[in-house]
Amino acid sequence: MMRTTIARGGLAALASLALVAGCSTDQSLDNPPAEEDPAAAEDTAGDTAEDTAEDQAGGGSDEWFDQAVYEEQDQQRSATFEGPEDQPWLQYIDGEMADTSEYTADGPQKVCFSNASIDNPWRQTGWITMNQQLQVLQDEGVISQMETRDAQADDNAQIADIDYFIAEGNCDAFVISPNSTAALTPAVERACDTGKPVVVFDRGVETDCATTFIHPIGGYAWGIDTAEFLLEHLEEGDKVIALRILPGVDVLEHRWAAAQRIFEDAGIEAVDYFTGADPTEIKSIISDELTTGEVQGVWMDAGDGAVAAIEAFEDAGRDYPVMTGEDEMSFLRKWEDTGLTGLAPVYSNFQWRTPLLAVEKIFAGEEVPREWVLPQEPISEDERADFLAANEGMPDGHYAKFGGEDLPGYPEVWQERIIP
Repeated sequence: MMRTTIARGGLAALASLALVAGCSTDQSLDNPPAEEDPAAAEDTAGDTAEDTAEDQAGGGSDEWFDQAVYEEQDQQRSATFEGPEDQPWLQYIDGEMADTSEYTADGPQKVCFSNASIDNPWRQTGWITMNQQLQVLQDEGVISQMETRDAQADDNAQIADIDYFIAEGNCDAFVISPNSTAALTPAVERACDTGKPVVVFDRGVETDCATTFIHPIGGYAWGIDTAEFLLEHLEEGDKVIALRILPGVDVLEHRWAAAQRIFEDAGIEAVDYFTGADPTEIKSIISDELTTGEVQGVWMDAGDGAVAAIEAFEDAGRDYPVMTGEDEMSFLRKWEDTGLTGLAPVYSNFQWRTPLLAVEKIFAGEEVPREWVLPQEPISEDERADFLAANEGMPDGHYAKFGGEDLPGYPEVWQERIIP
């Protein structure tokens, strides 16, 4: 396991990062990895020995902390969203709009989708939803087909995929979910240079050439929501165990950078570990910490493995901690069963509908937000029962805020995990 520690006196250092390289754009789903986070599949933790922050070669969380963006996302948590009240996947924060009149088209158009991966339950849930939305738009004569290439979380493969689409020359629009930010920027710019509309979603790139960039509020908002919730139920000097999937992924690092600052300022002792979302590793970490004293809180940068963390407290015969997980069904169900004090932050999975709906607007010549910021609202204890009821029969790897209830195939397609 890898460990970094903070208390009132200092900030953690990050562990070194090892990248996993794939070799194909075909994805097998027979044995999907455990990670649930949208960004998690692109990296893996390289160290397995237990090390303190002082022993790690990486930089501190300061390298991931941007005060201006932190403040912006903090404000956006309470922003007023434009759009239909009952369709959060079409809502957005008012801002600059993109004129798309030059892309107005008659008849069905072809979409080319370059996807980072579908190698974790969060992305699989979204991929199912996206394909059901595609079916609607095909039936309506908006999209003729969506040619998709999956990069299996490999930058080089995705760059090749985008260049293939460009060379093929018959894409009426590009939809891109980047595997990583810097590496994919030149390829996205080449897609923009074709003169066709480009829709980027989930993770960003270092260019504003896309017609629209679609994403929930962001990692800092997640970190603020979760850390502030824990502070409501903890006291100065209490201990929090932070369970993190992987180092080096921006959306994950931003979650921890925000939470870490808040814990430090409040005098909360926080010890963070990279777990690879391995339930056995999570149980070992919690068990080891409980042998040294009380643990009052558990913070997670993604909910996969949350059940294992809770079970570690049960195995040790200790009181349940105050805890944050995610809107994955396994956590919601365990939260309900135990009655612990919890919160389920979200990285809105319904965003997988938005790119195709944006393409529909673009082909109609309608304005779209230049930066399309979607709502990102945690599930509280008061809302938990409603989301459990609404998602009854869904598998544990499903995400409560998937937003596909009005799409064809509901609920069977999601229950049976029918993945194209």
